[in-house]
Amino acid sequence: MKCPYCGSDDSRVVDSRDTTDGVRRRRECISCQVRFTTYERLQPVNLYVIKKDLRQEEFNKEKLLTGIRKACEKRPLVNGAVEKLADDVETELFQMGKSAIPTSLIGDLVMLHLKKLDNIAYIRFASVYRDFTDITDLKQEVDTLLDHLVPPDGQLVLPINS
Repeated sequence: MKCPYCGSDDSRVVDSRDTTDGVRRRRECISCQVRFTTYERLQPVNLYVIKKDLRQEEFNKEKLLTGIRKACEKRPLVNGAVEKLADDVETELFQMGKSAIPTSLIGDLVMLHLKKLDNIAYIRFASVYRDFTDITDLKQEVDTLLDHLVPPDGQLVLPINS
C-alpha cells in the first residue's frame, strides 16, 4: 500500500476491523510514520443483462429500483422495503454465478418478491412486465392471484363479493 503522504511502498497494519461491506485497516507508513486508513471491499464480478433483442448491457441496480418504486408508489409499505427487495433480487442474481442473465429471469424474481410484499404492487409490475394487451389479460392475472391469495405481511384481506 502506497503512503498517500510520502508515496513510500512500506507500511504496516496497526489495526484491522470488519465493517459491513469489507475491512477497515489503520496503517502506519514506515518512512514518514504518518497513519492513514484504508478500506478493502469485495469487488463483485460484472453482471450483464440479456435484453429481449439479445443485446447485453451491464446490470444497473438503479434501473431495477426505479421499476420497483413505480410499482410500489403510494403503497403502505415499511420504510426500506423497496430497497431490501432490490438488494434481495441483486443478491440472488449474483449467487447464480452467471455472467449474463436474461431480463425475463430478473422480472420473474421481482414478481416473486413483490407477490410476497404487496399484491397491488405485484399487479402493477406485472401489467408492465408482462405487457398486458387488454383487460382480459389483466383480469386473468388478478384471478390467478386471488385463487392463491396469501396476504402479504401486515396487509388485511378484505372479503370479495362476487
